[in-house]
Amino acid sequence: MIRYDLQCSQGHEFDGWFKDSDGFAKLARAAMVECPVCGSAEVTKRLMAPSVRKAPGVKGRPDRPAGEVPAHARPVLPAAPPPPASPPAQTVAGPVPAQVVALLQRMRAEVEKHCDYVGRNFAEEARRIHRGESERTGIYGETTEAEAEALREEGVEIASIPWVPRADG
Repeated sequence: MIRYDLQCSQGHEFDGWFKDSDGFAKLARAAMVECPVCGSAEVTKRLMAPSVRKAPGVKGRPDRPAGEVPAHARPVLPAAPPPPASPPAQTVAGPVPAQVVALLQRMRAEVEKHCDYVGRNFAEEARRIHRGESERTGIYGETTEAEAEALREEGVEIASIPWVPRADG
């Protein structure tokens, strides 16, 4: 997965995650990348500083350019609802706007189309990919918040996205 800083024709700035560098171009041409603020499909990539990782075996979180959103605040993977017993980390007052729900439904469809579902084995498989023991591919599944935090502390880049019902179902 690759993250781009984006901007719509109205000047709103946001970020987006894509399978690869061609992913953004294909989705933008199909008007499937929309501004979460105004819904504009006229979206361009912004100039970004490269993200440089620490050498393998170096403890701690990877360095990131100034102003970059930390991994725990980015909306992407693992894409699974939290267990029923645990309340969501953040709540939204009032109904979620239809444009946001539609965007999340399209995001879910793209994740399901381009990534492998690994179920409750998410943390184990993410570690294997991080260590180079499994093929580097996009995955999604379920994990606890404690497992997710442990992955982040180990330098495994993961993120969560709100998992809404499918658009077709």
